[in-house]
Amino acid sequence: MSRKTELLQKIETREARIGVVGMGYVGLPLAVALVEAGFSVVGIDVDQAKVALLNAGRSYVEDVADGALRPLVESGKLRASADYADLADVDAISICVPTPLRKTKDPDISYIINAADNIARCGGTGKLIILESTTYPGTTEEIIVPRLISNGDVIGQDVFVAFSPERIDPGRTDYTVWTTPKVIGGMTPDCLDVAMALYGTIVEQPVPVSSTAAAEMVKLLENTFRAVNIGLVNEMALMCDKLGLNVWEVVDAAATKPYGFMKFTPGPGVGGHCIPLDPHYLSWKLKTVNYTARFIELAAEVNSHMPDYVVGKVADALNTDRKAINGSRVLILGIAYKPNVGDVRESPALDVIHLLQERGAVVSYHDPYVADLTSEWFEMASVELTAVTLQQADCVVIITNHADYDWAWIAEQAGLIVDTRNAIEGEGNGRVVYL
Repeated sequence: MSRKTELLQKIETREARIGVVGMGYVGLPLAVALVEAGFSVVGIDVDQAKVALLNAGRSYVEDVADGALRPLVESGKLRASADYADLADVDAISICVPTPLRKTKDPDISYIINAADNIARCGGTGKLIILESTTYPGTTEEIIVPRLISNGDVIGQDVFVAFSPERIDPGRTDYTVWTTPKVIGGMTPDCLDVAMALYGTIVEQPVPVSSTAAAEMVKLLENTFRAVNIGLVNEMALMCDKLGLNVWEVVDAAATKPYGFMKFTPGPGVGGHCIPLDPHYLSWKLKTVNYTARFIELAAEVNSHMPDYVVGKVADALNTDRKAINGSRVLILGIAYKPNVGDVRESPALDVIHLLQERGAVVSYHDPYVADLTSEWFEMASVELTAVTLQQADCVVIITNHADYDWAWIAEQAGLIVDTRNAIEGEGNGRVVYL
């Protein structure tokens, strides 16, 4: 029996044992979906605290509730470990480790390299290895494959390799692991067949593409598309401001067109792990072949400038009230990078707070999802949101439009609001300055 046939049979009968490397916001939901599909899963993470929490049935990922996780752990189908040796006897491994950018804006793939080295050390023979981490086109072939064939194994015969980009959107409830189509590219047709079989058990619509590089490029296109269009609408906000127009009115009116237009809204910048970072993987890769990704770099320039623009709006608004930004009390509402989650990765709120503090403002924040905030510049804790807190602030700045906020009440209590999300309808009792 060929190794491919053996793997396919194990997947079909749910006898295949699965390893997931990196039990973060991508790896943990994936592990849960695999267990719910009938597989036994071991999750590998270098963070001992995460391992202990998972083995106690406690989740640290907002999209996975303790009530959903605990029964899977208690059944023995899901366990966590910090030891790569526990992958020696699994049949398939999904790599879901972080891929941050260095300060020089080039990809840091050290986590992928470490995972691949450890998997090779434990033995990849007979296994399906799938990389899910977002990275530049060519990573799977250039980084993963050489480590798996150093023992003489043949890709597509002895070991099977694929890339399938994660599409997890934290906090989203209308699309789940099952209902979100999943792009899959294999190193060979047999690699693709095995990967399609595994992921076909947890997603409704697997989407095959011709190669791992094509699948890697798909993910970068998805997030570059968003980054460029956000950059466009952010620049539209800057232009409307210069022309004395309301950008929100313009965007809403344009969105009534039933074809040829997709609505994007301006804001204080972009955040999260994907949109601020992923396009840079592509830009970096293209520089290696002497090509400048001009759209990407221009969008990044516009988006990264937005926190400065917001702080300028705050300064102008305070100046109208005959107040200097130096010494003024500024309350930030919402510091997560998107509504209704507690994720502050790359949040523009961090830059806004830092820039305000550099100019002498006394800054506080409230976020119902983020009790404490630590960045390279400051440590803060969320203040209680009361009428007094709002009334005492010289300026309230809306960064994240969480659904928990009572915007009408906030507008009644605050004297001056800079609204970067068009959250306030009407001007309440005070004055509202829009983006």
